[in-house]
Amino acid sequence: MRTPGFTFIDLFAGIGGLRLAMESVGGHCVFTSEWDKYAQRTYHANFRDSGPVAGDIQAIPASDIPPHTVLCAGFPCQPFSIAGVSKKNALGRKHGFECESQGTLFYDVLRILKYHKPPCFLLENVKNLRSHDQGRTYRIVVGALEELGYTVRDRVVDAKHFLPQHRQRIVIVGFLESTGFSFDDLVLPEKGLHRMLSVLHPENGTEAPERHYTIGNLAKVNSKYTLTDHLWRYLRNYADKHRSAGNGFGFGLVGPEDTCRTLSARYYKDGSEILVARGRGNPRRLTPRECARVMGYPDSFVIPDGVSDTQAYRQFGNSVAVPVFMEVARIMAPHIAAASEDSLPNLRAVG
Repeated sequence: MRTPGFTFIDLFAGIGGLRLAMESVGGHCVFTSEWDKYAQRTYHANFRDSGPVAGDIQAIPASDIPPHTVLCAGFPCQPFSIAGVSKKNALGRKHGFECESQGTLFYDVLRILKYHKPPCFLLENVKNLRSHDQGRTYRIVVGALEELGYTVRDRVVDAKHFLPQHRQRIVIVGFLESTGFSFDDLVLPEKGLHRMLSVLHPENGTEAPERHYTIGNLAKVNSKYTLTDHLWRYLRNYADKHRSAGNGFGFGLVGPEDTCRTLSARYYKDGSEILVARGRGNPRRLTPRECARVMGYPDSFVIPDGVSDTQAYRQFGNSVAVPVFMEVARIMAPHIAAASEDSLPNLRAVG
């Protein structure tokens, strides 16, 4: 269902995954904030009508942000992620809301909600937000949103229902008015329908399943993505060491029939979580275009000149899985229409 005429803002926008979701149901973006200059470059290349992208949201008064129907924010998750918490603990640094650099950014979401009181919001974060600090962090998040008058609903969704990637993220939706919104309306396709074949060799991704493809006849890519002997030996030794200690750490090797691990922003370092098997040769990393596919971006999505492979890996690793949020937007759409009917009459002029 499309809901023509509603507006939204895109905070911590990254490269625009949530924007694609909102636009798929008729939304019109009226404000974007993203501090990373390389992500801004990719955003501009794909949303040429977006106008200027604002930088650090902490420096932007709420009064400078236009009125809107939906606030969208994939607020930074590093303070709450398992890997982020482990690293900060090891360094003796604070995390969660005590994180000096990022943990307080949720409060910028709150101050904008408090000032504008948009009819609804859509937030995204890592699954670990629920369990961080024995659940205290999430209770603070939900309590603060409810204190502003919102009815809050959440659901952890795994992208493997839509893509060949195991990626669990918490989706948080809130409405000021009781509209009956429920995550029970989500339609989650059966996992297993999505294979890495659609990422590695998309032109054959819809072929009959009985047709056999070997790794050797999948996409031919630049040799720079193949692991060096030194790095491949290091990753195997690292995995062997942890396996003997009873740990599960190690590289993830995939073929065309597989579902890969979660693509992370650190993928540029060694690619260890998703390595493509190459028969007898050393495995290779995904290319940036393959990373875009595993996150659900169409091949028409531009990776612009001036954005290096390293930056592209970070951008896609930090992104939302687009089809997941298109489905969330789909079930939000009728409730957005109901919630915004009388709240911002001027929205009917937006088209």
